[in-house]
Amino acid sequence: MAMPTDEDPVVELSVEECWDLLEEEQFGRLAYRLVDEVHLVPINYVTDGRSLLFRTGSGNKLLAAALHSDVALEIDWHDDLSAWSVVARGRLRRLGEDEAARVESLPLQPWVETLKYDVVELAADVVTGRRFRLHRPEPDHQLSRSQG
Repeated sequence: MAMPTDEDPVVELSVEECWDLLEEEQFGRLAYRLVDEVHLVPINYVTDGRSLLFRTGSGNKLLAAALHSDVALEIDWHDDLSAWSVVARGRLRRLGEDEAARVESLPLQPWVETLKYDVVELAADVVTGRRFRLHRPEPDHQLSRSQG
């Protein structure tokens, strides 16, 4: 795995590295379009092979799945010195009752206690990611407090 340096502060991740990070995480932001409006929502998910699965109730995400909308899911992380970001692009599809049983053996429980009976799959066509070396300026705490 190549790491960013001062000379090369942005490094592309391999597809395998992207999937490793997707498998380690459980929380991301799902972006999708319905008609002429773009939606961006947080979801918790689980990987199953080269698919991402999440539960949802009735609403826009389920409608996007019914329309097989193009979507993107983004996960990221940062500290003071480095960051990474992974984006999975593909289409949503609601799993039928016969397929939904495949999540029973996976750790996919909604983090928000609302009824979410439907399982949706994001079959990723493209997965990309990058690591970054950061050079963040030191915050001027005195300036921030005096302006507040």
